[in-house]
Amino acid sequence: MRSPSGLGTLVVPALLVVAAGPALAQSPTFGLGRTPTQEEVRAWDISIHPITGDELPPGRGTAVEGALVYRRQCARCHGAEGSQGRAPRLVKQDRPEGTHPWNLGRILPIRSPYAPTVWDYINRGMPLNREGTLTPDEVYALTALLLYWNGIIAEDAVMDQESLPQVVMPNRDAWAPLPDWKPDQPRWPGYPH
Repeated sequence: MRSPSGLGTLVVPALLVVAAGPALAQSPTFGLGRTPTQEEVRAWDISIHPITGDELPPGRGTAVEGALVYRRQCARCHGAEGSQGRAPRLVKQDRPEGTHPWNLGRILPIRSPYAPTVWDYINRGMPLNREGTLTPDEVYALTALLLYWNGIIAEDAVMDQESLPQVVMPNRDAWAPLPDWKPDQPRWPGYPH
């Protein structure tokens, strides 16, 4: 029986198109692309565990070494001392004792709850428009420099796969949102909406 509005003539072709979708998904590949090699997969596997630092690569660096890398790679955007460039500030400002870390602004080393995340951020995202060009040693050295500038480690501390996850960050205990947080309230006491 034919529907008076003619919808039956539209429903059947639509069902055929929907039913053919899975079959089209199984169509030939036309010789495009290939399965990546194990080496290629390892090269793209840059995930670093934020707490344990698992998968941090071999390497090492100190704040002194980081200062040299910083002058060559970072100072043009962040300023000579990490606080007066056009890019976000890298050095905390002097604030009264007990200032909540989230009230210190966009300072990656202070706001990050775990030191491996600082390494990971630099490795993935810096220098801007030349991401991925730093060696692991340079990233360890820059991480050490930022941690030193912010009073977290000593100037002669060596950062590597073993020591970096052991660094206790000032924001470690203030990271998790409050368990009873409501969307119309600030997540952390004293932090504006």
